[in-house]
Amino acid sequence: MCDASTKDLGRCLCVITGASKGFGRSLAQQMPCVLQTGSVMLLVARTARLLQELKAELDTHVLLVHCVEADLGTAEGVNKTVEVAKKENVNDFDHVLLINNAGSLGAISQFSSFTDLAEVNAYISFNISSALALTAGLLQAFPQRPGLRRTVVNMSSVLAHQPLPLWVLYSTAKAARDMMFKVLAKEEPNVKVLNYSPGPVDTEMQREIFQQTGVSRELLPCQKPGAKLLKLLLDSDFCSGTHLDFLDL
Repeated sequence: MCDASTKDLGRCLCVITGASKGFGRSLAQQMPCVLQTGSVMLLVARTARLLQELKAELDTHVLLVHCVEADLGTAEGVNKTVEVAKKENVNDFDHVLLINNAGSLGAISQFSSFTDLAEVNAYISFNISSALALTAGLLQAFPQRPGLRRTVVNMSSVLAHQPLPLWVLYSTAKAARDMMFKVLAKEEPNVKVLNYSPGPVDTEMQREIFQQTGVSRELLPCQKPGAKLLKLLLDSDFCSGTHLDFLDL
């Protein structure tokens, strides 16, 4: 349940990618508690059925929810998401919030096994290029104006900074995204940027990791790092561009 005394993120246009399952779905379920009446959530993912199920869960008189079925690994998916967002009137909001949560694990394998350029490029397109193009597109669609806050969150990982054998694809993507958003923070002082690592959360990706490696670990329920992220956004006292890890907070 929502805490009536909680601060809020304002009358917000909130875009969450990878919203159909895992951490993105959990975050979408928590988000309405910190949004003012009249806010709009754009839930982006590849699976329409799961998005519609989530929308039904979030049905509320104070919040509009739109589902965007899109493959962000393609130009069409990125452009579709931006075009849906642009249908909203920026003057209806005092906050635009983008949470770049979409991502994939990729193969956990030796560096020398990645000889297929098409496989590598497809992974990079979905995990790096799409986040850059989508963020740039939304910032262009909703330029800075007096009274408008713009916040961009990149879902990161400890592996963005700690090299681990067999994790070359995943680690490279996370490191590239962290640096990409650090550059955004330097270029755009009016955009608040956060690289946030939620830690080992209980998602399908963790089950995929177990299938590939046979290694299991203690997992966090998605709600805990999600609640911490919302508190960080509400307090907004972090340095723009910084990397914060749930396990260190």
